Amino acid sequence: MNNEEYYKELGVNKDASQDEIKKAYRKLSKQYHPDLNKDSGAEDKYKKVQEAYETLGDSEKRANYDQFGAAGANAGAGFEGQGGFSGFGGGFGGFEDIFSSFFGGGAQANPNAPQQGDDLQYRVNLTFEEAIFGAEKELKYSREDNCKTCSGSGAKAGTHAETCTKCHGRGVVNVVANTPLGRMQTQQTCDVCHGRGKIIASPCETCHGSGHQKQAHTVKVKVPAGVETGQQMRLQGQGEAGTNGGPFGDLYVRFQVEASKIFERDGSEIYYQMPINFIQAAMGDEVEVPTVHGNVKLKIPAGTQTGTNFRLKGKGAPRLRGSGLGDQHVVVNLEVPKSLNEAQKKALDEFAAASGVNVNKQKKGLFR
Repeated sequence: MNNEEYYKELGVNKDASQDEIKKAYRKLSKQYHPDLNKDSGAEDKYKKVQEAYETLGDSEKRANYDQFGAAGANAGAGFEGQGGFSGFGGGFGGFEDIFSSFFGGGAQANPNAPQQGDDLQYRVNLTFEEAIFGAEKELKYSREDNCKTCSGSGAKAGTHAETCTKCHGRGVVNVVANTPLGRMQTQQTCDVCHGRGKIIASPCETCHGSGHQKQAHTVKVKVPAGVETGQQMRLQGQGEAGTNGGPFGDLYVRFQVEASKIFERDGSEIYYQMPINFIQAAMGDEVEVPTVHGNVKLKIPAGTQTGTNFRLKGKGAPRLRGSGLGDQHVVVNLEVPKSLNEAQKKALDEFAAASGVNVNKQKKGLFR
C-alpha cells in the first residue's frame, strides 16, 4: 500500500484528527463485523479496517506511515492490535468493554512480532578484597542462542514458515458458543499452530523448528569497586535469544562476597578488633594496624579504655554510589592474661599496693 490507502479504507482525509479517525473506525468496524454482517466480503472489509486503524490510531505509527508507508509504520513493532469496538459514544458507559469481550475485540499480541528473549541470572563469588577493589571476571554459561543452521528461522534450508491458514497468523481463533445470554464469541489459542501464527512444514534438523539451540557463551564483566553481597548489575543482551528476530534478553549478575577473617564491613565502613594488653592501655603505645590498603601506624594514648573506637580516615571501602573511600574503625579490646609467672605476680602486687588496692587472692582448692 502507499501512504494514502489506510485513509481511504477509513474514509477520512490525510489531515483528519485522531478523534475523526476513531469515529470512522467505530462506525466501519460495527458495520462490517462478521458476527453482525453476513454479506460476502464483509469479513475482508473488516480486516482492512482493522489494519488501517492499527496504524492510523497510533500517533507514532501514523507519522511513520505518512513518511514511509505501511512498511515504515510496522518497522520494529512489538505488538499488533487486533481490532475491536472502541465504544459507541456517550450514554453507554461500560457497554463497549462488554461488547468487546463478546466479540474478541481486545488488543491481542501478534505472535509473529519480534519478542525479546528471557533474562538470565548468574551468581559471581568474590573474595573480600575483590569486592573492595573491583575485579574482572569471565563468566561461562549456556544460553538459548539462534540456531546456526537456520539462522533462527526454524525452517529447513530452502524453505520458510507459512502463515497458519486457520488463524491467518493471529495465533488465536474465534469460537462461538450458545449460552443463556445468546450466542457468545470467545478467543482460543489456535489448535493448528498452537498460538505461533505460522506453520513450519519442514523443520530445521538441528533445532527441530524452535529456531534456538543451547550454546556455550562467555562474557567478561568488570566488577565495580565497593560491591556488596546481594547487589547485582545488568548486562544488556547477554540473556536468551529472542523470537521472530527479537533482541536477546539480559543477564543479571548477582554478587556474593566471602567474609573476611579479620575485618567486618558495613557499606563503605570497615571494622577491625584490635587486641591490646594492660600495659599498652595504661601507658600508651604505637601499634601497627592492618587495613585493606596495607598496614598503618596507630598511636594508643595512655589510659585507653577497652572498647575505644579509633577512626582511620580513608582506609575503608569505596563508596559505590558516591565518591571517595569510607573509614576503618579500630576497636581496641583489653586482653587479660590467663596465667601469670612469679615475676608478673610480684609486679602486680606492688602495683596494687601502690594503688591502695586490697586484692583478696583466690587459691585453687580441691574442687577448683
